[in-house]
Amino acid sequence: MRIYTALISLIYFCLVSPVMAESFDTNLVKWSSSYTGEAASNIDGGKKEKSAYAGQLYLGADINLDKAFGWTDTTLHLAATNRHGNNLAEKALGNSTSVQEIYGGQGSRLVLFSLEKHFFDGKLELEAGRMVANINFLGSELCQYFQNNAACGNPTFVFRTSSFTWWPVSSWAARSKYWITPNVYAHIGVYEDNSGHQDDSDHGVVWSTHESNGFIVPFTLGYKTSWDTDRYPRTYEFGGWYDKTDYSDPLKDSAGNNAIETGNPYEELNGRSGIFARFEQVVYRPDPDSKRSLTIFGAALTKGSGELAVDYQLQGGFVKRGTFDSRNDDTVAFVVSQQHYSRDAMKDLTLARKFNGGSGTPANNQVMMELSYGYQLTPQIRVQPNIQYIINPDQFSEPGRKKDLDNIFILGLRFDVNLADIVTSLK
Repeated sequence: MRIYTALISLIYFCLVSPVMAESFDTNLVKWSSSYTGEAASNIDGGKKEKSAYAGQLYLGADINLDKAFGWTDTTLHLAATNRHGNNLAEKALGNSTSVQEIYGGQGSRLVLFSLEKHFFDGKLELEAGRMVANINFLGSELCQYFQNNAACGNPTFVFRTSSFTWWPVSSWAARSKYWITPNVYAHIGVYEDNSGHQDDSDHGVVWSTHESNGFIVPFTLGYKTSWDTDRYPRTYEFGGWYDKTDYSDPLKDSAGNNAIETGNPYEELNGRSGIFARFEQVVYRPDPDSKRSLTIFGAALTKGSGELAVDYQLQGGFVKRGTFDSRNDDTVAFVVSQQHYSRDAMKDLTLARKFNGGSGTPANNQVMMELSYGYQLTPQIRVQPNIQYIINPDQFSEPGRKKDLDNIFILGLRFDVNLADIVTSLK
């Protein structure tokens, strides 16, 4: 009952507090609400030509417990989502990496219920509760300029090679971030893996650890500046993760034979790890009082230990803020990402293809590219058409496919609406 009360409280704070804000302390609740929609149409290649739409309604509130109860530097974070629609990759493309990053964890969910406390004048951040790893680690605000799931919300390598938890499927977690200097930080967290919560029938209000499958520990050492403190803002991070959960060997059964050939289950293993390095760097900003600029970014992720299906992922791209003279808030953005698969994974796919009467070896990598233009229609509404291209669509979602699919050409459209700002502007 307390959990459902929390969900009702979240909706109350998100919807009612803005209306009451002028009558009460406006510093008590910082609320947020938005809608994101992503449409995609396969116009060439893949399995068949088709279209799909996926969307997310988000409601959130940050409650200042200093104002509410006198708890210094303490904030209660609440968030809920409703995700709906279909996945084009599943319906028509035939590969396993979505071109609509907003898809997954469908239905209505309580996503975030956490308490955050700061110490030592804000140098130390502690947070615990129901959270997700990919919001705190390996995330980037640049992801709002893209739609494909290879690069955003996080590089897909981390999800293919670990039990890294993802929005909006939360679990028990805690994290600690310490600012060594105003720009240098160390960040570590521990997140429960409870894959049962990924089911679409789960609404984020069952908090039992009965089906827990272990935990994952991500960690980062980073350097970060901001638009206010640096003419050329930058972020540099090096880190990794240790995953103490069960997973399946990509090729062998428990006797060390090829599972496809024996028909036995894949061997269950425990413990794997990965490492990464990433950067974002503004390289051009003619006016320090404007955010018109060019940012380049890149990331490399690879395995540390374990028997994994993917050896490494590389990605890079740019975001140009400010396009034409009168379009300061418009963007042009490009990203390219390559996933390179392991020998064991490729052998397993080759055997599965042969077993089903096919021939040849699938490609050992998949490349996904996206070019987008973001049009800021109003301060609250952004429309972003995009073109995506997939080279060597993988067949992990259909291991027994008899032949390779043609490269895929996709037209997409993303739009974002800041509902909170719209409501505030109407007051």
